[in-house]
Amino acid sequence: MAAVISRLLLYPVKGCRGVALRSARLASTGLEFDGIGDREWVIVDDHGEFLSQRELPRMALVETALAGSCLRLSAPGMLKLEVPFASEGDVVRIQVWDDEIDAVTQGDVADRWITDFLGRRARLMRFDPLARRISRRKYTGATEAPYKFADAFALLVTSEASLADLNARLQAKGLAPAGIERFRPNIVLDGVEAFDEDYARTVRVGDAEIELVRPCVRCTVPSVDPALGEQGDEPGDTLASYRNNAEAGGITFGVNGIVTQGAGATLGVGDPVEITFRF
Repeated sequence: MAAVISRLLLYPVKGCRGVALRSARLASTGLEFDGIGDREWVIVDDHGEFLSQRELPRMALVETALAGSCLRLSAPGMLKLEVPFASEGDVVRIQVWDDEIDAVTQGDVADRWITDFLGRRARLMRFDPLARRISRRKYTGATEAPYKFADAFALLVTSEASLADLNARLQAKGLAPAGIERFRPNIVLDGVEAFDEDYARTVRVGDAEIELVRPCVRCTVPSVDPALGEQGDEPGDTLASYRNNAEAGGITFGVNGIVTQGAGATLGVGDPVEITFRF
């Protein structure tokens, strides 16, 4: 079987549930759908620092949808929230990891909805279209690689085989299989062997090229139960038994990528993929 794209996933709000797509535009900052980019929005605390499932696993219960001209959020016990794409707010500085980034406020109604559901004061912010955030040249070399509110890179790539390998190990321990949503990838490949992505240099889809630049070191987020919004131990404990990468600095699953050619191309589920390897 030749390698193909099996899934495309976009996460409108950092830390909340993603959206599965049949096709997406490949922008220089990652996947886009109808002009809305991956991690276009972020939730911050009252000090302007980003929040994630690491501190608030309950964020895993917030469903996102791109509904015509608005971002739609829904969560257990809450009325649906619609945030118009055309809304204009104030530009403020927020903190995402070590980066200070300009972001646009999304209004009191959105902030109140987020605060009520999370049980702590929080605000919804959108990436300022005039802002520019660049991945570290230590990993991208001469390529200037922009991205929005993702942790460090525009894209995350993994494979169905890698997930199946993990799930075989979980099931051997009598544990439930893990869904791909726990790992929050953008592009999932089929037709490759487990963890082939670890050794890939580039992934080409038509005229588009993605360079894989760094293994994704996993935190506690994959062990958040997406159905309950609660922190657990698995699959983190199982991954720790065979995926500890000393060179990368931790447990890895998936590989971070940047767009090196073909920004503006359309990617689709089922598209054939050409992979070059580092050996």
